[in-house]
Amino acid sequence: MTQGLILFGHGARDPRWAEPFERLRDQVSARRSETPVTLAFLEIMKPDLDAAADALIAQGCTRLTIVPIFFGQGAHLRRDLPEKVDALQRRLPAIDVAVADAAGEDDAVLAAIADYCVRSA
Repeated sequence: MTQGLILFGHGARDPRWAEPFERLRDQVSARRSETPVTLAFLEIMKPDLDAAADALIAQGCTRLTIVPIFFGQGAHLRRDLPEKVDALQRRLPAIDVAVADAAGEDDAVLAAIADYCVRSA
């Protein structure tokens, strides 16, 4: 089973908004070189979740983990993402799909942000 990782963000009209997500993707790829990593966006930006999943499957991935790069579990993660994941799983029943918690709900992520805030003061 080959693992693929999808970093899932909201999306925005300004293409510069994606730059930190692209840097994050590159850092994750460097640390997990054996794992294909891609971005996906809920709206406005490309690729969407389906296109990102298809790209990883084309690379041989049979298990996908979606990591929401959101600060918390708002409506997008409670409603929109589960709907998209359910549709993805119905379309690709042979693919194992898992969803991680929102990045901002992880204690280590919050600690890193707190460190940043302290350094900025």
